[in-house]
Amino acid sequence: MTVADAIRLPTRRLDQSVIDAIQSLKPGDRLRITQTLRVGSRTWPAVAAGVFRGVNYLATGVTTSRVPDDDIIVPTLHFTKDNGELASICLDEHTKVERIA
Repeated sequence: MTVADAIRLPTRRLDQSVIDAIQSLKPGDRLRITQTLRVGSRTWPAVAAGVFRGVNYLATGVTTSRVPDDDIIVPTLHFTKDNGELASICLDEHTKVERIA
């Protein structure tokens, strides 16, 4: 699967700048990922950084009796943190991806 194939959301649209940033990444590139988290009415940014490994899909569960806007398959960005931890982040419309030096 190519990066271009792996960055589609079934019910939502990713910002074109995020798609372009992901498509420009090659394994080994350093990146910073920022997502907006929300609990109740409170929101805050969550930032993670590391070395890009790849993008693919994550199947999130059963396909019956779901809310229509609930994505059952989501693109997932895989990277290695500076401490060696393998990490993955599911992409959504609140995700910002940047290549860093």
